[in-house]
Amino acid sequence: MKPLRILDDRKRPLDLFGTPRRIVSLLPSETDNVRALGCLDRLVGRTDYCTAVGPEIEAIPSIGGTKNLDVEAIVALAPDLVLANQEENGRKGIEELCQRGFPVFISFPCTVAAAVAHLARLARMLRVEESLEVKALVRRGYALVQRAVPAADPVRVFAPIWADPLMTADGRTYLASVLEAAGAINVFHDRPRLYPLAADLGRAAALPEESIVERDTRYPRITVDEVVARDPELMLFPDEPHPFTEAEIAAFRALPVAAARTNQLHLIRGNDLLWQGARTLEGVERIAAYVRAARAPDPA
Repeated sequence: MKPLRILDDRKRPLDLFGTPRRIVSLLPSETDNVRALGCLDRLVGRTDYCTAVGPEIEAIPSIGGTKNLDVEAIVALAPDLVLANQEENGRKGIEELCQRGFPVFISFPCTVAAAVAHLARLARMLRVEESLEVKALVRRGYALVQRAVPAADPVRVFAPIWADPLMTADGRTYLASVLEAAGAINVFHDRPRLYPLAADLGRAAALPEESIVERDTRYPRITVDEVVARDPELMLFPDEPHPFTEAEIAAFRALPVAAARTNQLHLIRGNDLLWQGARTLEGVERIAAYVRAARAPDPA
């Protein structure tokens, strides 16, 4: 079989000299992608959190969490492909696997289009791109991308990712791209994370950009007053990475914002907003349903 060279999202070349038969997935969305492409029988390792994909995953050995990888456990599984993510996985473990010669593919899709393209790329890597089922799945993804044009009058959405401190995402994130594809706009699209923490909360001057070039500024810590000032029409509370509860949402129902007045606050699946790839297809459609409801809300 002819070797296949693929560039990952770090622009690192990966040469695959055959069909990967021993795959280790280091994040739930990639485990879900392997399942969707019909290759779950090749998965020999997964993270503690991958059980969210489905009960059939539980029998596959775990290699720890996404941040605290058990490198020796991964090595013992002798993988011929390791699926990692620049944002989700701990840098130290990934670098050690690369240094030890394991084929590590690092993804980092930050848009709906990139997520669909990644799924198609993964199908090529697993040598299943000619499968009729896979072709249909990828076609659905590209059709979704073609339909996902920014709305002329997008619904304003607030979607937090953490509760204490209250955190959200800016417009450079996959979360923001899902909202846009669903006909909405992230109300914090133009709000980067500031350093130090006091600056992010409006209590001190922010450090200059040139002094924080190595830090991720896409996930700001915000105040409730900022949420009120941006007046979202729809609030979506995911069950991951922080598992928001109805009790936590209750505090937002009392805020003087459009979403509270029209009862457009919803607890949703976090994977609809955060999992890139196969789950993108369903996730955008489910988020779009909330957006349509917010356009014609039921005051009751």
